[in-house]
Amino acid sequence: MSHSFTNPPEVLTFGEAMTMFVADSPGKLSDVEHFQRRIAGADTNVAIGLSRLGFHVGWLSRVGSDSFGDFIRNTLENEGLDCRHLHTDTQHPTGLLFKERALGGADPKVEYFRRGSAASHLSPQDASDIDFGALRHVHATGIPPALSASARELAYHTLKEARANGASISFDPNLRPSLWASEADMRKTLNALAMFSDWVLPGLSEGQLLTGQKTPYDVAGYYLDQGASAVIIKLGPEGSYYRGNLGGQEESFTVDGCHVADVVDTVGAGDGFAVGVISGLLDGCSARQAAQRGNLIGAQAIQVVGDMEGLPNRQQLQALETDQPTA
Repeated sequence: MSHSFTNPPEVLTFGEAMTMFVADSPGKLSDVEHFQRRIAGADTNVAIGLSRLGFHVGWLSRVGSDSFGDFIRNTLENEGLDCRHLHTDTQHPTGLLFKERALGGADPKVEYFRRGSAASHLSPQDASDIDFGALRHVHATGIPPALSASARELAYHTLKEARANGASISFDPNLRPSLWASEADMRKTLNALAMFSDWVLPGLSEGQLLTGQKTPYDVAGYYLDQGASAVIIKLGPEGSYYRGNLGGQEESFTVDGCHVADVVDTVGAGDGFAVGVISGLLDGCSARQAAQRGNLIGAQAIQVVGDMEGLPNRQQLQALETDQPTA
């Protein structure tokens, strides 16, 4: 429970967690009668993954004063998250989403009920009691700045303060084009946020859209020129590509993906990848080891129905890493 934390969090994530209803059976949502209730949100998936690996992770957000908000708070606290910065908004509801049960690794159709949600009213004020001096790392995604102008201000404020206080910052663009007024606005805003970040984690198509560059080498170069020290690009089943100067001099390489026999649900793969890379770099692994761990945890995430149910704890991760062929 959150009150058992005396020290402030060492890692901070922020954004919108939603209550998710996943169809029990395949088919159109209009035909489904039974759903399982879960929690959804790219930012919380990463927070939960890092918490399971033993990091003290704080979650900054808003939920409504409703049963869905209580469910989210309880779920996150049970996952070991520090929810002292999770505010209850009495004026606005918790966001919901409904997800199809997809077949054969197809992307499931999702319907959101999040407009005007409590989390869309996030603002810099919500960060007023954060101890930025205690933070070791902040993970950000492109979703909060897409929710509203005030949530965008919170994203800028949080990254600026974290940077000024010497925390490392990772940024996953996590493109949600439907939430943005225009593609140009999305591009401009997310590239500006990436400028505050040390480690940028786009998918290849996301990176191409945001930078206008084609190759992984050039996409990475765009962000390295803006001040990032590492760019780790997701290549889907092919694995990942690294270009950066974490070890003192610049290097670039591709790390092969992990074979997955049975893809159940692709949602959450990128978040699992982020958990692997961030935890690896915070653990002091080499860039190659961190990218390998990203591939490995991303591959776990797609073998289960939920978004974060496949994320391993430290013991499970050690067993998985022991089983891997060494590169």
